[in-house]
Amino acid sequence: MLRIVFTPDDLARTRLSAAPHPMWELVLSLHRLRRRVGGPFFGYWWGSVRAVLPNGTRLLTDLAPASGYYADFLTPPAASLAAGVDTLMSTPKRRLRTDLATLAAERPLPSWTSALADGRPDALRGLGEAADRYFAACLEPYWSRVCAAVDRERELQTALLASGGVERLLRELHPTARWAYPVLELAYPVSRELRLAGRGLLLVPSFFCWGTPTTFRDDAFSPTLVYPIRRALPVAGDARGPLSALVGPTRSRVLAAIRESPCSTKDLATRIGATPPTASRQVSVLRSAGLVSSRRAGQSVLHSLTPQGRALLA
Repeated sequence: MLRIVFTPDDLARTRLSAAPHPMWELVLSLHRLRRRVGGPFFGYWWGSVRAVLPNGTRLLTDLAPASGYYADFLTPPAASLAAGVDTLMSTPKRRLRTDLATLAAERPLPSWTSALADGRPDALRGLGEAADRYFAACLEPYWSRVCAAVDRERELQTALLASGGVERLLRELHPTARWAYPVLELAYPVSRELRLAGRGLLLVPSFFCWGTPTTFRDDAFSPTLVYPIRRALPVAGDARGPLSALVGPTRSRVLAAIRESPCSTKDLATRIGATPPTASRQVSVLRSAGLVSSRRAGQSVLHSLTPQGRALLA
């Protein structure tokens, strides 16, 4: 669990990122390459980028393993790819050594990282060039779709902020979010506490983030919370198809989202990029048609596909 501790000043200084963060999306997309979850949303992207992965991508995956800690210096606070890569190639030796030591405590590091730990310009330049090539081949062709999806999330979050203030925004940020001043709790791979101490919190909605939110390991960085957007469309960006024509694009997305795993109405709304009342109405229609079943699990109601629903989706 991640516990984020706010002060009154932190609530006033909490803000939304103005656009997708290229370096965070780069690192998180490396996770999506190797952890095949989110098939309805990333399947098209997987199939497209597999054949175009550039030489040097291994430099990035060495520092951003498929699970566990990844080097904090890979995601510098920069609004553009060019600024992010420049900052990456200028990472101070102390930061390099700190992050690589943290990474080495969890897994053996390849020999080339010794030159990186020494801050050698050729090692830093090679890493920056690898980031540039990977982004150009694997993210840039889809960047407009990534931006559009993140913009939809920002619109939803802005509406929450306007109607209920920062506290409502925090309460509905993620299906696992639990807000009781001064602490925001979220599902997280490890137990962690982040004290903002008046610095505020930057909220970064991310296309390639999946499951739980993520943040820096080192509290020395400006407090940042990267969290998955509410899913509206697969990365292919095409809602037109036989199933969509038959039941409509929203209900086809509902069926595809429930196929991922049984989910509550709130979780379903997050997956399809809709409000909980909208998700509830769509589930009700699909349930009456025998395509979805619902059962109570504790305080939640979980929705799953019936055999007829799975057959229709197939």
